[in-house]
Amino acid sequence: MGCLSRQILQHGEGRYGSDLGTALFKIANADLATSFSVGDAEGDRFLGQNACRFGASEDWTGDLTNGLLTLGSRARQLHGLDSHECGLLTMMRCYDAADRGHILRLFEQAATEPSRFCYSTTILSPENQRQPVFCIGESTGFDGTRGTMVGLFIFPRFQLPTAASVTPL
Repeated sequence: MGCLSRQILQHGEGRYGSDLGTALFKIANADLATSFSVGDAEGDRFLGQNACRFGASEDWTGDLTNGLLTLGSRARQLHGLDSHECGLLTMMRCYDAADRGHILRLFEQAATEPSRFCYSTTILSPENQRQPVFCIGESTGFDGTRGTMVGLFIFPRFQLPTAASVTPL
């Protein structure tokens, strides 16, 4: 079965502001041998040399044996967390409430079999700002009771006021 033919979850109903866009919730079977690949991970420049101009990115990991996610400093700060290690529900508490169920189902599915997934949502800050966040992840290493997740957060270099809306052209 091909990577994209195994889509389990489709576009969600979450939004940035009022009408900025439709949130993305996808999961696919992780057939690593046939997945899209541009080059080796170390030499791949797919994002382009100007990517940091538009946003910041940071790796994260997850341990399926204990359910803990480990976030980097920027992700920890933007998620409003005191520790680099946290549970999924703790991390998601700052996400748009309409997106939490979709994201939880993505992680639950990825915890049961090797998968690749992505989502987008907004982080709601105490200052009534909405920070868009994109997450790409992969679960691997299943051998009975063990497994891991690795991923990447991308934080665009802008925030939205709570009442933001965009009118299509």
